[in-house]
Amino acid sequence: MIQSTRKLTLEEFFALSVSDVAYELIEGQAIPKMSPKRFHAGVQKALLILMDAWAENRGYLYPEWAVRLKRNNEDWVPVPDITYISYSRLTADWVEDEACPVAPELVIEIISPGQTFGGLSQKATDYLTAGVLRVWIVDCQARSVKVFYPDAPPRTHTKLSFITDSILKGLEFTPQQIFQQAGLPE
Repeated sequence: MIQSTRKLTLEEFFALSVSDVAYELIEGQAIPKMSPKRFHAGVQKALLILMDAWAENRGYLYPEWAVRLKRNNEDWVPVPDITYISYSRLTADWVEDEACPVAPELVIEIISPGQTFGGLSQKATDYLTAGVLRVWIVDCQARSVKVFYPDAPPRTHTKLSFITDSILKGLEFTPQQIFQQAGLPE
């Protein structure tokens, strides 16, 4: 963590000269993002493979892309494990090499060792409050995907329960497909 006695501004955060470690801006502090382990990385890769063809010509689908948001009326720059944003929210001709400047439709967070479902559930609420339309929390241990909505209770998908959504038309797969694609042991 890059601790400071004062809060970093958004400009100071983006100007930090740091190593290859990914940082998130949280409450004015640069907080290092947890280093993923094998299962986390495998699930992230599986999701990108399963979603890539669907996202083509619809929007941006990236791993570890920082997003500029607000949380508690302060600048917040989380780095979701996966971000999807449609061309209707961020045009296809946008060519800047910077953090995503608008709230995406979907962010996916994969629980890593040391993280808790409760902590990521609070982060999901923060994402929704900031304008993200859907948040998926993927639990490698429970082999589940919990989908958070701004206007409805979360829904948990396991095994062969299809993950579908009206804002992600045509995207459809099951948690079992994700974990099999990732090569996780049964």
